[in-house]
Amino acid sequence: MAAALDLDPALADAGEVARRLGVDPERGLTADEAASRLAEHGPNELRGTPPVPLWRRVLTQLRDPLVVLLLVAAAVSVVAWVVEGAEGIPVDAIVVLAVIAFNVVIGLVQESRAADAVAALAVMTRAQSTVLRDGELATVPAAELVPGDVLQLAEGDQVGADARLARGASLRVTEASLTGESAPVGKDPEALPGVVPLGDRTDMVFRGTAVTGGTGRAIVTATGMSTEMGAIATMLDETKEEATPLQREISRVGSLLGRIVVGIAIVIMLTIAIVETPTRASDWVTILLLGVSLAVAAVPEGLPAILSVVLALGVQRMAKRNAVVKRLSSVETLGSASVICTDKTGTLTQNEMTIRRIVTASGSVDVTGVGYAPDGEARVAGQDAALDEASPALRTEVRAVLGAGSLANDAQLARRDGRWEITGDPTEAAFLVAGRKLPGLDDEVRAARRLAEVPFSSERKMMSTAHRQPDGRTLILAKGAPDVLLERCTHVLVGDDAAPLDDETRARLLDAVETLSADAFRTLGVAARVATEIGPDETEPDADEAWERDLVYLGVVGIIDPPRTEAKTAIARAHDAGVRVVMITGDHPTTAARIAADLGIAPAGSHAVTGRELDALSEQELIAVARRSSVYARVAPEHKLRIVDALQADGQTVAMTGDGVNDAPALKSADIGIAMGITGTEVTKEAAKMVLADDDFATIVRAVHEGRVIFDNIRKFLRYLLCSNMGEVLTMFFGVVLVGVIGLSEAGGEGIVVPLLATQILWINLVTDTAPALAMGVDPEGDDVMARPPRGPRERVIDGAMWAGIASTGITLAAATLFAMDLWLPGGLIPGGQDSLEVARTAAFTTLVLGNLFAAFNARSATSSAFRGLFANRRLWAAVALGAALQVAVVHVPPLQVAFGTAALDAWHWAVAVALASAVLWVEEVRKVIIRARLRRRSAETPAARA
Repeated sequence: MAAALDLDPALADAGEVARRLGVDPERGLTADEAASRLAEHGPNELRGTPPVPLWRRVLTQLRDPLVVLLLVAAAVSVVAWVVEGAEGIPVDAIVVLAVIAFNVVIGLVQESRAADAVAALAVMTRAQSTVLRDGELATVPAAELVPGDVLQLAEGDQVGADARLARGASLRVTEASLTGESAPVGKDPEALPGVVPLGDRTDMVFRGTAVTGGTGRAIVTATGMSTEMGAIATMLDETKEEATPLQREISRVGSLLGRIVVGIAIVIMLTIAIVETPTRASDWVTILLLGVSLAVAAVPEGLPAILSVVLALGVQRMAKRNAVVKRLSSVETLGSASVICTDKTGTLTQNEMTIRRIVTASGSVDVTGVGYAPDGEARVAGQDAALDEASPALRTEVRAVLGAGSLANDAQLARRDGRWEITGDPTEAAFLVAGRKLPGLDDEVRAARRLAEVPFSSERKMMSTAHRQPDGRTLILAKGAPDVLLERCTHVLVGDDAAPLDDETRARLLDAVETLSADAFRTLGVAARVATEIGPDETEPDADEAWERDLVYLGVVGIIDPPRTEAKTAIARAHDAGVRVVMITGDHPTTAARIAADLGIAPAGSHAVTGRELDALSEQELIAVARRSSVYARVAPEHKLRIVDALQADGQTVAMTGDGVNDAPALKSADIGIAMGITGTEVTKEAAKMVLADDDFATIVRAVHEGRVIFDNIRKFLRYLLCSNMGEVLTMFFGVVLVGVIGLSEAGGEGIVVPLLATQILWINLVTDTAPALAMGVDPEGDDVMARPPRGPRERVIDGAMWAGIASTGITLAAATLFAMDLWLPGGLIPGGQDSLEVARTAAFTTLVLGNLFAAFNARSATSSAFRGLFANRRLWAAVALGAALQVAVVHVPPLQVAFGTAALDAWHWAVAVALASAVLWVEEVRKVIIRARLRRRSAETPAARA
């Protein structure tokens, strides 16, 4: 039995690889040996991650500190209910637990769609493979391939395992999903002289890639998790998924609120215990209930659920705009993205090789239109003239180039389901597309009949075909590397004539090729001659490399994978919003730099950092390079991951886009991974947090805009919720501290008295918090959110200025509420009150509820007047009206009076409550006027303003 291969197969001779693996390349393994090795090495499959059980997913949802705090509050409420005698039902605890359950269900439903990314890799690569077994070709499931198997490869095959090429004839393999390079790679059995990047290992074929042309035979060297795709699966499995900025901030706020609540509750309960000296069990129950009331007052119970609902609504809006977000918290992350790392092929480019320029002896033309749709025309380069207006010589030469390139061609172009698709080599297909842009040329191509072909080989770097023309002539048509082709040419086409190819003309034509290469074009030369050696009646001549002599050079084409037309505009908009765009690709550095310059990612002439250069950098050096470089080329999957990690270490919030298997680990590691929905593999779709349904880079920018709007709205309802809860906490705190000053102790009689009942506080949270907060979650955009830079990673969702506003509103709410209580109670600071404790408490309770509703309008902006765009959010008005109506009901409906300890109020009580509650609005208006004046003064003092 063969041991695992103990050498690098790319650096060893194919015969040595076969010897080490114990296989005869001409007969393959025996069936028995294959079965034995399958038992030893296991199936050729990628290891999947076991599904997470439901109970663990639920526990994950419950780990949030805010949710934990709510659970503690519910537990204390239950304990207090039991100590009090367990009469009735523990309403407080039930409601809090219901809110938690609602939030857990939303989270589970949203995240149940995200399947395991490594399992998707396994599904993606299920295929059949043709192998030599017992000297005969057999088709076996790719999962049964073993080291030492001899693969037979042909056009259209999926490569089932990593293998060392033993022989090849014009073999070309597309490795875009693995390396990111769009053009097929020519394969050659010749051993490599040294270690090279994955995309340059021309003597190896890899699992998950596809054969686009030629044939070959290869010896399997690695299967399953030992393959290059397996390495990506391992990297993906080990990649840690970071918490989003919003999750981190909400956790921080929850922890902060928890400490505040515990501190205040303990201080007040100890103070009461020391001052009041409770002597009865009921007194201790009251103190404990007060602690629960403070906990309920301080914690916005509805925050997790409201946050989930607002994010879910944002997800729905984004889905309508072709951005499918898989995790709710990722919506906000988009808004804070400061860097978008994007793959080139298929993301910024069409992933459709296109001829854009043709150079002949008489000049050059540009071909318009991109992709495989044959829409466009040829226009004289540097002139505003169509090809029909060019010289007859140039027209003839261009038609000859595209005609010959379309005939010496094994690709096919067809329209299926309204979409143009190709079969075969994308570079060859580019000739078919360009040829159809010249009127009548496609008919001429169809009229010719192929007689024979000398296939492409990496040694010759060219291919040729023999075609019988309708006029009876037989033409030899060749295309290949321009420098190689020119060596076989003796003449050059000038108009309808073949002129001798002298040294000066040859040098000029080679200069044109160099110019195209410098502009990042892939170049292919085309040549032809009349085949006098093939008789007029000969229909199947023997192909002969000797045909490729004394050729007439027709011209050269420049081919490129063109940028998406919408990408440049989207990148410019991202830059305007302070979002940097970084290109990371496996393609050639020159091509990457050219595309980056065309799209505005980097200035013309910028250096593309290569994978080799990255390998030589330490982590700190890489951070410095990542800070200034925006173009990376010839990179491997691990390089992409390092770049993302370096940007994150530099304090950036990173969005990573991609479509290939090689992008998956970086997508998972990034703050927000974005996969292409059309061209993307299932692996990237599963590893990503967002999928673009239209593969449009502009959709990412629209998603960033939506994310920023959502974040602004999150700040609005956070400001509102915390203002409301701050008002409740301060009311309870100062109500206890000032219990004798406001007349509350006298009205309470024996025992310990509190300003508001726990059920009333819970009512405030449910009535005034939920509906207005939800309405603010869909508040229309106020200012242009894309006119400002992204939020910094250290910038708090709730910053110092916001806490100042929360404190100001909370103090005003508490003052108005306690003033109302003092006003209606006998004694206290304000004389004249004659109402009972129930009426006074109801008036204070109503003042606090209405004050919270007024505060909703303040919370829409930290600086703008509440009267600006006052009626822009009709949902908010509806929520406020609903809250006011419910408060009327709880005050005047008898069953609710019993449940919440309220008493009916007359019109005068209501009028005073409304007037006191409105103080929140006026105090904040004055504060905002001061803030705006300060901002204007600060702006006027900046150097730019003075200039």
